[in-house]
Amino acid sequence: MNERRKLTTKERALQINLKNDIYGTLAEIGAGQDVASNFFRAGGASGTIAKTMSAYDMAFSDAIYGAHERYVCEARLKKMLDHEYDLLTERLPLKAQTQRFFAFANTMESLNYKRTNQAHGWIGLRFQLKPLGDFNECIIHVKMHDNEAVSQQQAIGVIGVNMIFSCFFLEEPEEMLLSLMDGLLPGRVEIDMFRLSGPDFKHVDSRLMALKLVRSGFTQAAMFGPDGEVLQPSEALYKRNVLVLRGRFRPVTHVNVDMLLAARRQFKREADVDKSRIMVLTELTLTNLETDGEIDEKDFLNRVDIICSLGQNVMISNYQEYYKVVGYLSDVTRGRKIGIILGIHNLQRVFDEKYYTDLRGGVLEAFGTLFGHNVKLYVYPSQREGSDELYTLDNFELPANQQSLFKFLLDNDKLVNIRNVNKEHLHIISDDVLKMIQSGEEGWESQVPRKVAAAIKKRCLFNYPGETATQRKNG
Repeated sequence: MNERRKLTTKERALQINLKNDIYGTLAEIGAGQDVASNFFRAGGASGTIAKTMSAYDMAFSDAIYGAHERYVCEARLKKMLDHEYDLLTERLPLKAQTQRFFAFANTMESLNYKRTNQAHGWIGLRFQLKPLGDFNECIIHVKMHDNEAVSQQQAIGVIGVNMIFSCFFLEEPEEMLLSLMDGLLPGRVEIDMFRLSGPDFKHVDSRLMALKLVRSGFTQAAMFGPDGEVLQPSEALYKRNVLVLRGRFRPVTHVNVDMLLAARRQFKREADVDKSRIMVLTELTLTNLETDGEIDEKDFLNRVDIICSLGQNVMISNYQEYYKVVGYLSDVTRGRKIGIILGIHNLQRVFDEKYYTDLRGGVLEAFGTLFGHNVKLYVYPSQREGSDELYTLDNFELPANQQSLFKFLLDNDKLVNIRNVNKEHLHIISDDVLKMIQSGEEGWESQVPRKVAAAIKKRCLFNYPGETATQRKNG
């Protein structure tokens, strides 16, 4: 058993308190005030804590940290960290010579009396790993799922101690991430964003950490932007019209780009879509990332490098079925329009009843979510093998018992063909392109965007062999 996991929350707080070169402040707003309490109950806190505070009243909070339109957000957390850390260095110049300073902060919204809200919050730590050194930061966003406010407060108290302990006592970023949940039963808290930055953590790839959040079961979905910076899904997608393309993207081909662009042209013309608030997501599921049950992190980075180079946002999810990802997006977008882009063959799998045997209502229960009032599926055609005929919704093949359901969805504008597609690209199959890349076979470049081909060659992505012996000889 990992030695780290044997330590209780109290023992971790005590280890921190007894470390004579760790010194800092704790500022907590809302449901997170148990963090400081854990340090005081452990004993020896006077050697570690310069100050604890909770500016619970908004007027007091604004007077200290400045006014802000939202109190439970990352921007508010950053203001708290700025203020408290600056005070440490300003007021304790002598201690700065020998102490590793830290400023811990959280701003939390706990379960309300009527239990109608999603309890959540932001937790952060600004910390030095050596006296007078530049600071690092660890910031997370959490959702709390306990049914009692007092239980939520207790859980945040545990996570807060774990964060401070891991940042000062653990070295590997993945271990630091995993340690946040130590001492908590699964399901009590969800962590859907993790960011570790600073001079001591320049080697940390935030995209890999987002992947590890989902793989570890800390959350069902995580996001990052084209620049590779992690995004908190609820904030990034809040009241957005979302268009999602799921795929393996191994590699991105002309077909993927055509699907996205053609569907977007139709999506933005929808009456209930605000063109200025469209968020396009490329989604990678854990299943699509796995080979023989394992995920190759290098292969994952190859794929997201390409996707990000095309300016796309990436979501990693553990939602194998489309109706589950739609349910998730409906919650975080607050009922805004959602478009799902998929190929005609994937639509056939959506109708396959074997995927819904775990639901009491079967395919009808799943479709109740998948085809909610704010959801539309944009279906990309394929070319029938050995023929010029296109396979579309107009000649879609289904068992007789599903024909009426299919017609109902068509008649109610829940399913539409993607129009004006580039038929010249329909023959492209990503698996065939990948084999050509890896074997050094010529001609694959014409099947992917130029920017993708250039990146693959320059960085030898997807095991691209580079110049072949024949090419070198002829050259």
